[in-house]
This record gives sequence, C-alpha cells and structure tokens, in this order.
Amino acid sequence: MKKIICFLICAFFTAQSAVFAEGEQTTDLGLNARSAILMEESTGNILYESNPDERVPIASVTKVMTMLLIMEAVDGGKITLDDMVTVSENAMSYGGSTMFLEAGEQLSVNDMLKGIAVASANDGCVAMAEYLAGSESAFVDMMNAKAKELGMENTHFMNTNGLDDDGHYSSARDVAIMSRELIKHKTIFDYTSIWTDTLRGGKFQLANTNKLVRFYEGANGLKTGSTSKALCCLSATAKRNDMQLIAVVLGAPTSAERFSSAKSLLDYGFANYSINTQITAGDEVETARVEKGVDSEVKVTAGETYSTLVRKGQEENITKEVILDGEITAPIEAGQRIGTMKISRGGEVIAEIDLNAASSVERKGIGLIIKDFFKIIFGGETRAAENI
Repeated sequence: MKKIICFLICAFFTAQSAVFAEGEQTTDLGLNARSAILMEESTGNILYESNPDERVPIASVTKVMTMLLIMEAVDGGKITLDDMVTVSENAMSYGGSTMFLEAGEQLSVNDMLKGIAVASANDGCVAMAEYLAGSESAFVDMMNAKAKELGMENTHFMNTNGLDDDGHYSSARDVAIMSRELIKHKTIFDYTSIWTDTLRGGKFQLANTNKLVRFYEGANGLKTGSTSKALCCLSATAKRNDMQLIAVVLGAPTSAERFSSAKSLLDYGFANYSINTQITAGDEVETARVEKGVDSEVKVTAGETYSTLVRKGQEENITKEVILDGEITAPIEAGQRIGTMKISRGGEVIAEIDLNAASSVERKGIGLIIKDFFKIIFGGETRAAENI
C-alpha cells in the first residue's frame, strides 16, 4: 500500500513539473480555434498551448516561411532590397489576395515584401520565388528543406502562398517556430508593422490584413491567413517591456475570433510573465591580466545576450561564474574567445556564454621586453635605496 501511495505522489509531482515546463498552463483561455500556442521569443519557451501539433492547413500564414527565405537572402547578401524583380506570366496568373502584378512589370524586392507582408500578395510570393530559385517548385523545395532544418516535424509545403492544396499543412507549434526564426531578421518588422502604405508611386493602396497592428499595444506583426479549408489563421507578434511574444491561432471560425483569440493569448503572456536579461552582448564582466602583451590587461565582454523567462511574482536564484581560459597570453585579437560565463539557476547550469576580449593586444617586441627588464631591476634598486 505504501508503495502505491509513493507512486501516486511521484506521479502527481511529475505531472505538476510537466505543466510548469509548458508555462504553468492552469488557465483555460476559452479560445475558439482548432489549435493555438503562445511562445516567448528569446527563450523559445511555450507559455500556453492547445492542440499545438495537429497537422492543419494554415492558409497565408505560409508566407511566414516565404518571407523568411527572402530575408535570409537579403541579410546573407544574395540579393538587396533595391534589386528589381521582373514579373512573369505565371506570377501574374495567381488570384486571391494580390498586388495586381502585370507580366513584364518590375518592382523592387522592397516593394514585393510590402505587398506580401501587408496585402498578403499571392502573386508577389510567386514572383519572389522565381527570382530567388528560378521556379516556384524549386522555391517550395527550399521551404521544405528549411522546415526540416528548423525541426518543424508537422509541416509540408506545396506552394509559396498557402492556397488550399492537398499535402500542404503545418501546426501551431511549427508556425511559432518559423515565426521565431523570421523575426530574428529585425528588418521584417519594417514591413509587418505597416498599417497603411502605397506602391507604384502612390497609385496602389496597401492596408494591413492584421488588425492587431493598429489596435493592440506593442503589436509588430506577423501574418494572417484564411481559406475555406484553413478557416481563419494568424501568427501574431507583439513586444512590451523587452518581451517579444508569438501567438499562433489556427482554424478560428471567423476573422474576429482569430484576433480575439490572439489577443487573449498575448494578454495572458504579458500579464503573467516577464523577461530578466541576465547578460547583454558587449557587457563588460571583468578585466583580465595579459602576459607578454604591450598592454598588461584587457577588458572581458559577453559574446551574446542571455535572458530568462520568469512567472511574475516568482523569484529566480540566478548565479553567474566567470571562468577564464587559463593564462591569457598576447597576441590577442579583438573578439577572441578567452573564457566562459556559466549561468546557473538553483545550482543547475542553464547556459554557458562565451567571453571575448574587448580589444586587441599586441605581443611585446624584444625592445619592450628588455626595457621592462631594466625597469624591474633599476626600479627595485631605487626603492631599496629609498628605504635605507
């Protein structure tokens, strides 16, 4: 009997730990959607979920992946925002949400991104796919390869824009994963946070399909979608007090309910959680002695930013330990790794951050070594004489 009681107690606390790992989800937010999830961006922690792994159609939320590949090409130097894209007959043929592209028309990558992010332009997606990969099918292959790379286990793309197609699906969790990857490219917010704008010298008006951008505090993206199969979908992002949240709602019966559900998720996150930045990239953590250098010391700085997510009202037992890589000897390059910071919570290491040299330190030449030698010798004699 005692063994049974012990087993039940252990099972209870294991279940409690599992709930905490998923963000202490003890509240039913009453979302009217097929699936949903709430993620904190810097940590990737899940704060709330409801049926997050079911494979479902996601409509134009697909364009999160399309925009991700475009932004990778821009930030990777493959293309620029000023590059001109020529529209094909194939791209022009796409209906639904469009930016009314004409075959032979040329628009910049910047304008194409506006059309895709703000107006959800299906034709713009195909034009960019052809520009980047040569064909839409080749670009779709890139989308699926990226999904696999990101660990999106319940996703398969058949097109660039999310039009209903057998075999085209994703999940709330996977949408959050690709949304998190997209917003690492901060320039994307220049497009996803637009409320209204124009193209073609003011001749074509743009209005964002994501109403939260105007009506929800801190909203900065990301992408809506709706088709007869997918119903109403949304990946909504918002930032307050250094905390960036990603709320995904899939399969809501109406547009109003998808926005209401996303707002409920974001409200829950902002009300119950906060971000503690433990270290910021570039922060000076200490000064290290340098052997055989023209400078005897070098400042040691953090190589990256690390934050922890906490439930409001709960304290963190965080400790930080600086460990230098033994004796530091010149020459040293600026940015060179010279140590590690171990960040622990409750005695358990949760992160190891590279520590770098803030500046270069040249190795002493023979002249300086001889000069220092005599300085030590004669400096010592002088001090000795003064003590007689």
